[in-house]
Amino acid sequence: MTPVVTAAVLLAAVTHASWNAIAHRITDKLVGFTLISGGGLLIGLLLAPCAAAPRAAAWPYLLVSAAIHVTYYALLMTSFRLGDFGQAYPIARGTAPLVVTVLAALFADEVPDGWAAAGVALSCAGLTGVALWGLRGRRPDWAALAAALATGLTIAGYTVVDGLGVRASGSPLGYTAWLMIAEGIAIPAWAALRWRGRTLAMLRPSAAVGLLGAALSVTAYGLVLWAQTRADLAPIAALRESSVLVGAVIGAVVFKERFGVPRIAAAGLLVVGIGLMLHGG
Repeated sequence: MTPVVTAAVLLAAVTHASWNAIAHRITDKLVGFTLISGGGLLIGLLLAPCAAAPRAAAWPYLLVSAAIHVTYYALLMTSFRLGDFGQAYPIARGTAPLVVTVLAALFADEVPDGWAAAGVALSCAGLTGVALWGLRGRRPDWAALAAALATGLTIAGYTVVDGLGVRASGSPLGYTAWLMIAEGIAIPAWAALRWRGRTLAMLRPSAAVGLLGAALSVTAYGLVLWAQTRADLAPIAALRESSVLVGAVIGAVVFKERFGVPRIAAAGLLVVGIGLMLHGG
């Protein structure tokens, strides 16, 4: 992985954690995700005329990914509604590297070497520590944990599907634009049906921050899609999930959730694991 690709994925990690924090901060989760998803749709419509359309071979991947993304948004809304940001975000992101590594080996013929395999193990251990430290002294909310875990499985699914799709597309920007369009319709349409004429009134109070979240979301995933045309999927997935460190800090500083020394140690383990995966990649 080149320094430019590494820098792009690290920037994607920061912007991804930031838009997730915005989504968590908006009290009404349907409002937040309608603004972020609908904003992504608008950005996609603006980008599409400026980029080459994806090749025909990429469209099946794109449409499957759009369906997975809608499921991901629904599960992420549930995770944020049920659990702390500092727990839901690491678990949701943290299951992805291991699953992506397996799926990439099966479908993209990208088999990790010993360094990468060790990195996966350490990353997963670190992510588990970051996520579960906040449970100390409390009974776990199994519904919240299950929703976050299911969210992580959808992340792994769309990561691999999009990795294959963007490589077949011939146009990372075009693939990004049309993916935003395809996935951005469902949640705003559902919200409009639920609100029945009150859509603008519901969205207006959070419009500015929600649209900022949309811009960050498109930027984050566009960078990842571009990176997937330049390097193997598993190391990119591992490096992108360094966003959990940003998410843990946001949870502690913005949402006043506990961080603590054990979480710092777990975060350090995650960093070492990511380094091993990059060494292997």
